[in-house]
Amino acid sequence: MRKTQAATRASSLYAEVTDRIIAELEAGRLPWVQPWDSASCGPAMPHNGGTGRHYSGINVLILWSAVVEGGYSSHRWLTFRQALALGGHVRKGEKGTIVCYADRFTPRDEAEKARDEDGQAKAVAFLKRFVVFNVDQCDGLPSELIGAQEALGEREAIPHAEALIAATGAEIRIGGGLAFYAPDPDFVQVPPQQYYPHQINWYRTLLHELGHWTGHSSRLGRVQSGFLGGAAYAREELVAELTSAFTCASLAIQPTVRHSDYIGAWLDVLRGDDKAIFRAASAASKAADYLLAFAPDRENGHG
Repeated sequence: MRKTQAATRASSLYAEVTDRIIAELEAGRLPWVQPWDSASCGPAMPHNGGTGRHYSGINVLILWSAVVEGGYSSHRWLTFRQALALGGHVRKGEKGTIVCYADRFTPRDEAEKARDEDGQAKAVAFLKRFVVFNVDQCDGLPSELIGAQEALGEREAIPHAEALIAATGAEIRIGGGLAFYAPDPDFVQVPPQQYYPHQINWYRTLLHELGHWTGHSSRLGRVQSGFLGGAAYAREELVAELTSAFTCASLAIQPTVRHSDYIGAWLDVLRGDDKAIFRAASAASKAADYLLAFAPDRENGHG
């Protein structure tokens, strides 16, 4: 009975989050592309204000969306107890944001059975929800937690992004009028940066294609054999798009365009599988982490 209830709760959570993402897409918005007010809240990955750990996977999309909806000036989040431990408190009447925690555990009877049979215990996946509050919803917190984050201004070359791109060792061909990743010869091609009216958008395009590059069999090994217009193709495009969004945010790169070419295909995938956005966001977090590991002097702390 308990297992059935847990499965029902997990299924409800998958559907709840997927419905929110679908609603954003149907409204013509991409909740992972510039989902913040640049005048008050710079591009950044959401993180826990108490531990400094960055949220990953689907939680990035949930918290970015919450920043827009709440009009918050920060990407820092706390649990109710963390706010108290830091000397502050959540204001009365404030509504928290539900995020997810996924893990695996080995049931006791499974462990005992494996021990008796000298076999391998089978771990069971579970999904748990918990509530966090933006620091803007709190009072009495230390001043260093509540300051607004400064956005990076536009410029032609972004040195730390250039350093990361070079450090990947990826073969990047500059030229032509198309941007794509070719899996078999394993190279990325993008138009010259000067072709972009706002040159900062070149980084977003290149990081999208590098998102595909991370999926090569010699790296993260994602399925990249889908045909144009098919579900597998749409899933990989969604992963690459989220990878670009996550990496841009981590590097404080703020593009000025929204890539919406694949919204129809994404909607078909999401409507057909309420776990698809979870899988895509998880794969994108791994891909972004793979790329960001090449950044000089990068501070780790994802969770």
